[in-house]
Amino acid sequence: MIIKTNLELTEYNSYRIFAIAKHVFFPQNEEELVDIIRKLGSEFILIGGGNNIIFSKNYYDTPVIIIKKNFSHVYANNNIIYAQAGCNLKTLSEIALKKNLSGLEIFWDIPGTLGGAIFMNAGAYGVEIKDIVTTVQYYDVNNDKVFTIENTPNIWQYRRSIFQNGNKIILNSKLLLLPEEGITIKNKMLEILEKRNISQPKEYPNAGSVFKRPQNFFVGKLVSELGLKGLRVGGAQISVKHGGFIINLGSATGKDVIKLIELIRVQVLKSYGIELEIEQRII
Repeated sequence: MIIKTNLELTEYNSYRIFAIAKHVFFPQNEEELVDIIRKLGSEFILIGGGNNIIFSKNYYDTPVIIIKKNFSHVYANNNIIYAQAGCNLKTLSEIALKKNLSGLEIFWDIPGTLGGAIFMNAGAYGVEIKDIVTTVQYYDVNNDKVFTIENTPNIWQYRRSIFQNGNKIILNSKLLLLPEEGITIKNKMLEILEKRNISQPKEYPNAGSVFKRPQNFFVGKLVSELGLKGLRVGGAQISVKHGGFIINLGSATGKDVIKLIELIRVQVLKSYGIELEIEQRII
């Protein structure tokens, strides 16, 4: 277990927002994670890859647990891949490529961890992580027990999972993939990457799509029609490239980002009667 005090968290969130935490714990394995949670009780903040979060404060007294770069053990058995929650999605998809296994291509260029992807049922282009998950093992804080559950439809919703309800800490998962020629998998990965490079503002720190997609609408298109692209609050800006993204121009605070989010929500509700639901997690 690595423990640090008054640690700057800028590198632990993809917006690169400045914040400091009084106590930060870096458990090195699942046993240490469960042990520190038992000691802390229910008062803690858990961060994986930090790719879908917004720090709303400059300083946190609440203990922070970070599993970035930890829990990254992976192994494949035929067309089943076992991976711990801290495994980077890019790494995981490249391992699948080497094994000639298809199903993770869209996650090659999605920053984050497997645990984070399961937590929010991440996906793109009509594919979601739920489509390949077979089992998930998690620690239930309330019951102080480790459970393994099979994939069933009631676990998932669009950009949601049961792991967002209550203190369920994802530890690892098994994924069922399909055999495929390596060149076919690689070409699909490169095709998806090209699409994202054209449409997404990768040149600036951001946390991906800010809002869940409302039925029959695209958030980026709504924001563009309202003339909000390029609008700034402090160091945060609604991307000129994609209206569904907010970027950090270099000095954005969490409050800057949140103000832009609320502005977008108000304008979209007023003009279209659509109540946008935020996809990112405000801490």
